[in-house]
Amino acid sequence: MAKQVNSTYGDALFELAVEQQQVDSILEELTGLVQVLSENEELEQLLVHPEVLKEDKLKLMQNIFQGKVSDAVMGTLLIVVKNDRSSELSDICKYVIGKIKEYKKIGIASVTSAMELTAEQKQKIEQRLIATTNYESMEMHYTVDAALIGGLIIRIEDRVVDSSIKRQLERMSAALSQG
Repeated sequence: MAKQVNSTYGDALFELAVEQQQVDSILEELTGLVQVLSENEELEQLLVHPEVLKEDKLKLMQNIFQGKVSDAVMGTLLIVVKNDRSSELSDICKYVIGKIKEYKKIGIASVTSAMELTAEQKQKIEQRLIATTNYESMEMHYTVDAALIGGLIIRIEDRVVDSSIKRQLERMSAALSQG
């Protein structure tokens, strides 16, 4: 159900952004909005609180965001609040951010390594991912997990490439226990 809500409101905003050629500005606005919502739990709690009147929620949204976001984003915010979907607001924004990044051919990759990678290694990984995917640029997220022993785990959407030594040892162990 949540995915349907995200796509219902998100697709409308995305299509409007493309139609009005505001993809970049709306991406920036929504990224800021997600940050505001994550940093201000009180705001999110007010928006979902059943005893706060809908009219007060709408006024609150207008007071905070009117003039700071485009009419398209403001309209979406107000519709979401009017339809009692405030609890999904952050997810709707993230959904649209994802659609815009896909539209702009920006891939999002998570790379886990056994040790901190150098800038040169990171650049080579990013270039390799761009060369082997349909993306024109990549948004890279790096983490370190010493338990991998060596190698990398790369995730792009639902695809995972696990070349870690830990995984190779697990495969060998499984093969030996079966043989």
